[in-house]
Amino acid sequence: MARTRAVDFEEKQRSILASAAAVFAEIGMEKASMSMIASRSSVSKALLYHYYPSKDALIFDIVRTHLAELEEAIEAADRTDVPPQERLRLLVKAVLANYEGRDNEHKVQLNGTSALSQEQLAELQTIERQIVKRFSGAILDINPDLNRDRPLLMPVTMSLFGMMNWVYMWFRPNGPITRDEYADIATTLILEGLKAVR
Repeated sequence: MARTRAVDFEEKQRSILASAAAVFAEIGMEKASMSMIASRSSVSKALLYHYYPSKDALIFDIVRTHLAELEEAIEAADRTDVPPQERLRLLVKAVLANYEGRDNEHKVQLNGTSALSQEQLAELQTIERQIVKRFSGAILDINPDLNRDRPLLMPVTMSLFGMMNWVYMWFRPNGPITRDEYADIATTLILEGLKAVR
């Protein structure tokens, strides 16, 4: 007979993922142990293994959950009924708002995927491609010439992701600008730059 899930299964799982992401971000995937993660999660090692059989399984679920929630936030913010410049601005704001408070998960996404299997990577890449496709579609609507003579759409799109993905390295909540203001800056840099890209 299959073991039934506890009422607080998902809440406990979410807590474990957050704790594991913090441990991985602080000391790295190699040095982190399941014992450290169990301790940080305030659960027994046996209970941790009930949720996740290995560090790789934890890393995968951290990144998968992070990307799935990001994709959901981007989809909710996507407005095809507004001018493409405004659509892009809304998409950028959605990404930066979603990243708030998730620096640990973001670090695991950027640094932890080398431990994953090809199947796991393929699942994550499918989500990433959907996210990138939404942005590249908005950018192409703004400048349809990007793919005419040379394939410039992907370099421009990934340049924007570079501006968004490394925010955690320098952004401070008590700094001179808010996340929303930085979203406007990043979008403006891309919009103004698109006018000159040939």
